[in-house]
Amino acid sequence: MRGIPEAILQQYAEEAKERELDGYVITLQYPSYLPAMTYADNRELRKELALANGKKSFDNGEHDNQQLIREILELRQEKAKLLGYKNYAEYVLEERMAKSPAAVKSFLDELLEKATPFAKKEIDELRELAKADGIEQMESYDHAYYAEKLRKQKFDLNDEELKPYFRLENVEAAAFGLAGKLYGLTFSERTNIPKYHEDVKVYEVKENGEYKALLYTDYFPRKGKRAGAWMTSYKNQFKRYGENHRPHISIVCNFTKPTADTPSLLTFQEVTTLFHEFGHALHGMLADTQYPSLSGTSVKWDFVELPSQFMENYCYEPEFLQTFARHYKTEEVLPQDKMEKIAQSKNFMEGYQTLRQLGFGMLDMAYHTTTDKIADVKTFETEETKATQLYPSNPETAVSPSFSHIFQGGYSAGYYSYKWAEVLDADAFQYFKENGIYNEEIAAKFKKLLSSGGTKDPMELYREFRGREPKVESLLQRAFG
Repeated sequence: MRGIPEAILQQYAEEAKERELDGYVITLQYPSYLPAMTYADNRELRKELALANGKKSFDNGEHDNQQLIREILELRQEKAKLLGYKNYAEYVLEERMAKSPAAVKSFLDELLEKATPFAKKEIDELRELAKADGIEQMESYDHAYYAEKLRKQKFDLNDEELKPYFRLENVEAAAFGLAGKLYGLTFSERTNIPKYHEDVKVYEVKENGEYKALLYTDYFPRKGKRAGAWMTSYKNQFKRYGENHRPHISIVCNFTKPTADTPSLLTFQEVTTLFHEFGHALHGMLADTQYPSLSGTSVKWDFVELPSQFMENYCYEPEFLQTFARHYKTEEVLPQDKMEKIAQSKNFMEGYQTLRQLGFGMLDMAYHTTTDKIADVKTFETEETKATQLYPSNPETAVSPSFSHIFQGGYSAGYYSYKWAEVLDADAFQYFKENGIYNEEIAAKFKKLLSSGGTKDPMELYREFRGREPKVESLLQRAFG
């Protein structure tokens, strides 16, 4: 367990204790898996974990999903054909901003061309570090470990050093405070409203003293709760008989639970995750439409990530960070040089991350534009993502069988929308950066965009906000300078 910070070891020890075992237990849940992949000096341990993670539902066992993938794709193709479309992607994209598979392919190819040289340069830097440790051939399970080493070398930033400054309660209060500055919202906890678990909190949201929404927060892992983070609407906003029915919204995450000695402390990535989901929540809470089917996040799928990704930008602004990044023991503000390095680190490994996301997007489009039956899932996946791969492919692992976003989570023929929305959020935040990150006039226009839900074509909404259509150059400038 050499290299793994003490706080993480304590987490692993508590997991073992809960299972009535000695020593440590590392699970494949993200808050447990990622720290081990990032900090464990033991390369064999990283390899073992990566193989276990990559074999999820890809082991020819009882829970193998390969045949399910084939059946899902065949049924989707049959549905598209019955409705008069060439393929499932064509059917889906008719109701998206992108409009067609050709437009998505062109978008992904353009980003691939621009990002690949940067990604290769980044990986070359990691390879130099690995060579110093005697590793001639880097594997995918080495990436997080050496990326953390390089991050520390370049920015002297370490998640475990930063975590004491990001107490969950402070991060949440900062998100609430930002919503107050931008949109005039206030949040007060209510203890007399029923909730589904003791870890959940309920907040009454008001705008200028008037009831606006209920917000449920559910932050910690537990048995039976799925991994990841998401926003849910239990009740959409709508108007009927002269009454504006306000929404009930939740944000769900899987942050490290507090212990007897330590509060819940977030990695910086988890800070951005909270702001991301809070952005979705704001989309729901600010809704002001006639019909529930057009309320809040009920927008075209490649538009839905704009509000969430937009909020993440604030996490990299020293002007904002200094308002809440305080050490949980001493109340010392995160040093200015650290805040500046966080801002500088925003685009760290951006080339690699871009290619990774493009790979997922291309795989998704390939699955949903092919009219042929998939003979072998692994072969198909390898072929369709080879242009984005920076490490050797392992024949024992595959992404597709656990790619829940596109087979279960609603992102089928829509995974490209993450990068599409990045163009929107980069362009939108650039507007604020040029005029002040708390600019009231621009915030009012963005609030109108949020409150409009799906009542207008999203490009029309964006033009009303920005005065023009978004530019891909805004993302490229932010990512690569």
